[in-house]
Amino acid sequence: MNLSGKTAIVTGSNTGIGYETALDLYKKGAKVYVACRDQEKALNAIERMKADGGTGELVYEHLDLASLSSVKAFADKVIMAEPKLDLLINNAGIMIPPPSKTEDGFEIQFGVNFVGHFALTGHLFNLLEATKGSRVVSLSSIAHRGATIDFDNFHLEKEYKNWREYGQSKLADIIFALEFEKRLRKNGNQVISLAAHPGFSETDLQKYMDKDMLASLELMTAKEGAQPTLAACLREDATGGQYWGPDGHNEQKGKPALAKIDAAALDETLNAKLWDWAKETTKVNFPF
Repeated sequence: MNLSGKTAIVTGSNTGIGYETALDLYKKGAKVYVACRDQEKALNAIERMKADGGTGELVYEHLDLASLSSVKAFADKVIMAEPKLDLLINNAGIMIPPPSKTEDGFEIQFGVNFVGHFALTGHLFNLLEATKGSRVVSLSSIAHRGATIDFDNFHLEKEYKNWREYGQSKLADIIFALEFEKRLRKNGNQVISLAAHPGFSETDLQKYMDKDMLASLELMTAKEGAQPTLAACLREDATGGQYWGPDGHNEQKGKPALAKIDAAALDETLNAKLWDWAKETTKVNFPF
């Protein structure tokens, strides 16, 4: 597949799934924004990608998803620089860190994994809508299964439970992808919204995990784990509202296929409420 002339943004692409996603798009000829918080790590990642060989272009731009002002500044730069945006891949994430909050006071996982990406997509919406065939792919997780959205615990109001908070953030991500798609179709827009998850893949995401628990898991490589994201980005038969993941047992590993969306993500009233809350909170310019 030749992606020359296409422009993509991959958040958190200095490592793991994001790195492999950005590398694949670059190798296929796309201009890829390596959007990360840490400049040194991002530039190092770009050097590694270039050494791997590709026909596209790699651009570093600072993005801190834990800061809504940083998200807006990043989007403003892209809008100034780019006439089009074909792919927005909301990939960056953190998992079970020690308790902390974003610059705007959100529990860190919910703030980075969901709120920051919601705001980023909103700021870039007009550019995406102006680009024929554009897609937004948001990364969720097996951890969305059985999770709950607790509107009274977005700011760490309750005692911190690392896996509960992670599950909430990843449930919010898939709800965002589905509710976004629903509103796009209702509004007659041409952008499509999809979600993906990497199964169990070996990345920096696991740095806070218990070592014994980690040792007991059979993990795919980051490159294998990036394949569902790339399927959602590139496959011609992929359509809005789909959720891609590995096809093996419990979706932990395997080849890209349509994944199961948990009932927790299918409550239309809740999904609309979360959307409206996020839109009001971030003040972004979605037209719906």
